[in-house]
Amino acid sequence: MATYDLYAMDPGAPLWQVPATGAARFSWEYDEGRDRLLALYQKGKDKQWDGQKRIDWDLEVDPYDPLGTPDESISIYGTPYWARMNDRDKGELRKHFASWQFSQFLHGEQGAMVCAARIVESVPDLDAKLYSATQTMDEARHAEIYARFLHEKIGMLYPVNDNLQSLLGDTLRDSRWDMPYLGMQVLIEGLALAAFGMIRDTTDKPLPKQILAYVMQDEARHVAFGRMALRDYYKQLTDAELREREEFVIEGCYLMRDRLRGVEVLETFGIPKAEAEEYSERSEFLALFRQLLFSRIVPCVKDIGLWGKRLQQAYVDMGVFDMGNSNLDLLMAQDEELAEQLDAERFAAEEKARVAEVEEAINAGAES
Repeated sequence: MATYDLYAMDPGAPLWQVPATGAARFSWEYDEGRDRLLALYQKGKDKQWDGQKRIDWDLEVDPYDPLGTPDESISIYGTPYWARMNDRDKGELRKHFASWQFSQFLHGEQGAMVCAARIVESVPDLDAKLYSATQTMDEARHAEIYARFLHEKIGMLYPVNDNLQSLLGDTLRDSRWDMPYLGMQVLIEGLALAAFGMIRDTTDKPLPKQILAYVMQDEARHVAFGRMALRDYYKQLTDAELREREEFVIEGCYLMRDRLRGVEVLETFGIPKAEAEEYSERSEFLALFRQLLFSRIVPCVKDIGLWGKRLQQAYVDMGVFDMGNSNLDLLMAQDEELAEQLDAERFAAEEKARVAEVEEAINAGAES
């Protein structure tokens, strides 16, 4: 079935064209490179995987509870609207929210693929071009996986959220080569990582847990790449140039915070937009979720050298300033370890099943 037949809302024109600006840069220096980035490039090659084979697509998913996350995460939980819903209605709402969340992940991954390709084209250093090429492949794999989950397991998609689309457009239209790094690697990827992690750690469903854990293993490398490249570059910028990038971060953070309301889902269920926004703002669970979402962004922004007074004040206003003290390296290491642990558990279970199968065949042979 064509994707357009599965959209819960009209997604508009089938193509979104963003005018590209900036130069394609070639480097004729092939021997030298930063050891850290070349090591990350090697890791990017070593860690490639096939989404068709590593993920167990035979696992069944209940489309009316695809993620198994707490109902408290739904912004109208506990409201009169929720009280009037029967079990079927609530299942339909869970389906729509899961579809909306994973659709935004899908659209974001396509944006990440385009941005990574743009970095290959525009970044001046060959070591960064090499790593970005591996990331482009990673993002293609992620888009493939999220699209398959939405098509085969949920059967519904949502259009790209206006705020996500706005930030993607701003990131891609900018002619400065570092802006795809800042917009995608730091803001969009950082926020996505926290959202992935929240669902990965609360779902009781094995298929979405696999998908999110394996995607996060890749994303940990991507954020590390952005940090390395921008930290080096931003040391060379003037105060005025740093302020321009801080303004971009401030605007992007507000856009991304407002992206997470899921208001369009509630509108689909006949709830007026103003009410839907109010419920989203009043939800204690979503307030905590929004705070945790910045656990990856704030320390990364601080680490790369964007920490002016205006930016700090914006984070104070958002209630996320203290996130700047988060240990980003520890979070990324945990993301990689959880994926490896999940693999080990799956393969151990498969090995146990194979051993039992062999023993059963031997016993059957002995009896006959």
